[in-house]
Amino acid sequence: MLALTSDIPTPLHKWSAGLKLALMSGAIVTLFWLKSPIYLALAAVLTSGLYLSFSVYFARIGLSMMRPLRFLLAFILIWHVVTGDAQTGIAIVLRLSTAVALANLVTLTTRLDDLIDVTYRMMSPLSFLGVSPKPLALAIALVVRFVPVLLTRANQMQLAFKARSTKFPTFYIILPLIMSVLDDADHVATALRAKGGLDGAYKP
Repeated sequence: MLALTSDIPTPLHKWSAGLKLALMSGAIVTLFWLKSPIYLALAAVLTSGLYLSFSVYFARIGLSMMRPLRFLLAFILIWHVVTGDAQTGIAIVLRLSTAVALANLVTLTTRLDDLIDVTYRMMSPLSFLGVSPKPLALAIALVVRFVPVLLTRANQMQLAFKARSTKFPTFYIILPLIMSVLDDADHVATALRAKGGLDGAYKP
């Protein structure tokens, strides 16, 4: 469940989690600063090239993680085309897809322990306010890990439903998806308890 780190070795695996998060944040801020679809398309091409530079198989993994977004991206683009603002729609789709691809790249090349560690260090100033940074660090790291998995699972459930019915699947997969989320949460809680709780899950 939590092992989303790619087994394919890349130079990014050797970079620190803090550096990758900082570069990703800077890149995403730049994406939202860019307005021209041409520059955004160039950013998308560069991001795709980065994936391909590691291997075709690695790029396929990255592409598979983007599939759950295809309906949302298509809806955004169609909506803007219908409303007569196709250029803005293209810009939004390019910006969003590139930002998610960059976030997925960090997820694929960073261990969960490293994400927790860097998040803990970022949250450590809160200890002066009497707030323990450990639960926050673990929660943020788990969200980063769980979201791509849940999106992929929802997509798989949609495909499975479509194979058996002509009805629109979104409503019918909500309950099974919620049950699977609760089941995963129970497994994670059990694993954390087995390790001694937060102190066992995080060892600075």
